[in-house]
Amino acid sequence: MQTVTAKRRDISQCTDLEVVELVRGGDGAAFRAIMQRYNQRLYRVARGIVRDETEAEDVLQEAYLHAFAALKGFRGDSSLGTWLTRIVLNDAFGRIRRRRPTEGLDVLDRAIQEGDTRVIMFPGAHANPSPEAAAAREEVRRLLEHAIDDLPEPFRLVFIMRDVEELSIEETAANLELRPETVKTRLHRARRLLRKNLDEKLATVLRDTFPFQGVRCARITDAVLSRLGLNDSPEDDLSA
Repeated sequence: MQTVTAKRRDISQCTDLEVVELVRGGDGAAFRAIMQRYNQRLYRVARGIVRDETEAEDVLQEAYLHAFAALKGFRGDSSLGTWLTRIVLNDAFGRIRRRRPTEGLDVLDRAIQEGDTRVIMFPGAHANPSPEAAAAREEVRRLLEHAIDDLPEPFRLVFIMRDVEELSIEETAANLELRPETVKTRLHRARRLLRKNLDEKLATVLRDTFPFQGVRCARITDAVLSRLGLNDSPEDDLSA
């Protein structure tokens, strides 16, 4: 048992190429290490295409099966992450092609008007958020995910890789087989569309922000009256 534990701990320190060689030698723990190393990135890429959590998980599983079968042919011309990402892209796009036609990018370009490129950014949470803060973050996360889902596919993928996964322009370009300038342009447009989408979604909510009614209102009112030494209860009014 100690030997196995030490071996697995060593795998986590191996480079991608070293892990690939272990997998080629029949080491199952090494392939687990690859999946754990890239699960989040690949899931986000799949989710960005199919826009469904369950289907994204299915894509990820199928992509790993294809990757394992093709791993003997991996020569290291690109990074392992890029190679795996392309497999996920192929599998996810294959599903989309079977499900519906993809709208041409030229149509999307013509539909976009110039505007502000800034994105509404939300700060990170504290290490141990309160239940209220955790619930608020969950609502914000869902709002952002829905807004990202609404982005046109070419822009959505670039946005997820650059702003969600925080890949570099060069890595994103390599993953999607695009020119760096194209990545910059699509990210610019994705941010603009996302800002517009969030503005529209939040506009109807702003009127209801910072509510101060019911229990909150009564609590603060009572506290102020108490600090002032005042009492406005009906009994006192009748006895006056």
